[in-house]
Amino acid sequence: MSTLRAVLVGLGLWMGTHGCLGEDAGSRYAAATNQLRQLAAAMTERCLTSVATAADWRRERPELKRQLASMLGLDPLPPRSPLRASVTGTLDRPGYRVEKVVFQSSPGLYVTGNFYVPRDISTPAPTILYLCGHSVHPHGAKTQYQDRILWFATHGYCVLALDTLEFGEVPGIHHGTHNLSLWNWLSLGYTPAGVEVWNGMRALDWLSERPEVDSQRIGVTGISGGGAISWYLAALDERVAAAAPSCSTYTYGSQAAHWLASGQCDCIYYPNTYRWDFPVVAALIAPRPLLITSGRRDPIFPPDGYHEVYQRGRRIYELLGASDHIREVDGDVGHSDPPLFLNSSREWMNRWFRGDSTPVTGTNSPAGEDPALLAVLTSPPADASNYRIHREFTTPMKPQVPDSLDAWERRKAEVLTQLRDRVFRWFPSEAIPFATHRVGGPAGWAGRYAEGRQVTFETEPGVRLYAQIFKAAAHTPAAPLVIRVKGPGENVYGSDFDEITPLLGRCHALILQPRFTETDLRASEYTDLERTAAWLGRTIAGMQVWDVLRTVEWIWSEEKLRPERIILYGRRDLGAVALYAALLDPRIHEVVLMDPPSSHWQSPALLNVLRVTDLPEVAAALAPRRITLLSAFPQESEFARTVYKLSGAEGEYRQAPSLPEAVFR
Repeated sequence: MSTLRAVLVGLGLWMGTHGCLGEDAGSRYAAATNQLRQLAAAMTERCLTSVATAADWRRERPELKRQLASMLGLDPLPPRSPLRASVTGTLDRPGYRVEKVVFQSSPGLYVTGNFYVPRDISTPAPTILYLCGHSVHPHGAKTQYQDRILWFATHGYCVLALDTLEFGEVPGIHHGTHNLSLWNWLSLGYTPAGVEVWNGMRALDWLSERPEVDSQRIGVTGISGGGAISWYLAALDERVAAAAPSCSTYTYGSQAAHWLASGQCDCIYYPNTYRWDFPVVAALIAPRPLLITSGRRDPIFPPDGYHEVYQRGRRIYELLGASDHIREVDGDVGHSDPPLFLNSSREWMNRWFRGDSTPVTGTNSPAGEDPALLAVLTSPPADASNYRIHREFTTPMKPQVPDSLDAWERRKAEVLTQLRDRVFRWFPSEAIPFATHRVGGPAGWAGRYAEGRQVTFETEPGVRLYAQIFKAAAHTPAAPLVIRVKGPGENVYGSDFDEITPLLGRCHALILQPRFTETDLRASEYTDLERTAAWLGRTIAGMQVWDVLRTVEWIWSEEKLRPERIILYGRRDLGAVALYAALLDPRIHEVVLMDPPSSHWQSPALLNVLRVTDLPEVAAALAPRRITLLSAFPQESEFARTVYKLSGAEGEYRQAPSLPEAVFR
């Protein structure tokens, strides 16, 4: 115990969080983190278990395919605008030529690549779409995979090597949540994998127009990020006749067990709105040929994950009578594709496109070109949208100010439906017992004002929240209840009585610590938690909304309080959490906010929310219930003002100088 804490305890001023059952902030953090691991493991365990017959799969497949497209930002698909493709130069080499290709997958979204065409082909040839990984070069990632590409080009295959969004000749942002804390990507339901898959689809459009290409024999392959996009493209586009992704296969259960969120590029994952696991992607490729190559020492795609994908995917292939169409090859290597993997992929394509099962040995690739010779562009196009595509690819909803109360009520109902389906879809369908425990010591000097105690209770299995509750004088059940929803960075000491002292004795008061708020998280810790939560269709803020909702129910059912008003009070991001909790629970009468964000473009992250609504509309949806600002109105507050006026409650969207004045006036 620190000297300061010992002094406070001696004076009766400390309300620590240590108590019975070994509970403290650290153990609650560990338990909430462990719950994410358990949820991911359970998600893997149930993956595809509903499929018992081929008929089951054929019935489920269309919706699962639509869900994958949606999670990649491809439902509906963007318009197939003119490609405006051009060949900016050609390299003539013995046995093949290389065309320098650029096209626009969408207006302003430039894609660069090299198209290899074998010499002396008289009929359309089998073709490989090689999807590059994240290998850095100013002339594009395509320049770094020439040994893979040239083998196919010198063995009778056409090959289109496609640059990535990140390391193309017109680069865009790729590591948004991995490196840059662009958490609005989650709110947008955005992953760069969606852009990469769309670029791959448009590349298939371009290939289908080339007379050298046999459009019935197009295979896709790539390693790491290129492998991940090979998976997704093959799952969504039936024109891919065979796939051979390398070092890119996982289950979310495995990723969580090894706690690997911090090591993965953004394109590896999809925002998992529908909470299903990666083996479904393998099943969506079935019965088309699928080869999975993986390294047993790969630190980011461990064997327990890729074996699980193969086994669960293989069962679907077997149901479809195509067990020989899926194969797994692994080797004692790390995150790389050694000759074993390369030759296995070559044999795979030869087998399915040429009926040739001859083993491939050696590498047999000619020397590559100087990267500068493969460059397609001399400078980025002036109209390129690559740099900002992460803000535009998934279309954010732009709420329109309603012109009538009827129009607003229809829109509000639509928002609530979509929030439950796309943002809070993961909410548990069955509530668990609260298992309330009293923890810690007495209420200190706050007990002179009101009866107080410290408690913990469960909101999900294994997730316990810490709260301090103070009941009004004479146990008046109908007195107002103020729930102070605390956030990280508000925990210098274990309590903040200065703020609630004017309320004690006149109101019931509860100081709540939703999960992951009791300790200040480093950026790396936050990144791990937020990305791991997204694997499970949730976000940290979304889980905190659930915690507030369960706290209200705890007050109602465990404490048997029936306050005349329930008032939520939150600062900054926790104010937004309070808004959503109030919107979803009509028992909450009022919300008090200090310095709330004005948009999810800023914070907090809620999965897909910007595809549904934004904070000004959510605030408006509380009308005619009261919202009080203890700070300036957000910049976009005119929307809420208009709706409150339409609702005949113009005075209920207001400001107050302090929390007591917000509660009592």
